[in-house]
Amino acid sequence: MIRKMQDQDLAEACRMEEELFPSSPWDSKEFQYELHENPFATLYVLEEDHHVIGYADLWIMYEQAEVANIAVSANVQKQGLGSQLMEYMVREAVMHDCENLSLEVRISNAPAIALYEKYGFIIANRRKHYYEDGEDAWLMVKPLGGLKEAYDENTGN
Repeated sequence: MIRKMQDQDLAEACRMEEELFPSSPWDSKEFQYELHENPFATLYVLEEDHHVIGYADLWIMYEQAEVANIAVSANVQKQGLGSQLMEYMVREAVMHDCENLSLEVRISNAPAIALYEKYGFIIANRRKHYYEDGEDAWLMVKPLGGLKEAYDENTGN
């Protein structure tokens, strides 16, 4: 089940950050800022048996959307859960009339890049020295224009 993140989810989200992104994990202050202070951010968790097994941070900024963070716990990867979160983020951006959905990803993260390409993201630019450890990132963008009508037709909304 995907739902909005709550304060009680932060410990599990931080644990996953340290597990998955040891060179530059978000800490509780960053999650707190996104959860309570960033007016553009909405955080979601993927929950199974009352445990957070994934999360995503989606920014809706007028007609633009950005996936600021997305992760699935290492022990449940390769089960389609990242796809569930990505599909949810795309749908949310479409339903908010966004024209594009973007994200940054480490150029070395081949599994994530493959997932994003599966959802129609294209590499738009290289962000040099984007991460704290100096690694570059790909800026990837998915055009969304015109997709709302397709979602409305499929859902009856």
